[in-house]
Amino acid sequence: QVQLVESGGGLVQTGGALRLACAASGRAFSGYARGWFRQAPGNERVFVAAISWRGTYKLYEDSVKGRFTISRDSAKNTVYLQMNSLNPADTALYYCARKKDGGLPGVAPAGYDYWGQGTQVTVSS
Repeated sequence: QVQLVESGGGLVQTGGALRLACAASGRAFSGYARGWFRQAPGNERVFVAAISWRGTYKLYEDSVKGRFTISRDSAKNTVYLQMNSLNPADTALYYCARKKDGGLPGVAPAGYDYWGQGTQVTVSS
């Protein structure tokens, strides 16, 4: 069964940090870029960060640059999102996803096919 499972979410105070993980099962994830997206209540799902299959190309949404770091461990088929200096605007359900084709990662949710169930991140003020 091919699936993505996110973990690491939780409740943290402003200025705190969390590390999200996205574990993949199945060979269908080998060779594909992966991305993180987030969705706050009443809002659309938006891009956060993405990483190429080999980890050499990384893309970040402007508001998280310098605070979030995406990385991957190909041996474990897992992608991580280290989130530092969190603030209430980062509160959302965070999803990871696999890019549809074997190219570089993009920012559009429509470019991704397999999605996890999400992990909740809540930042208190």
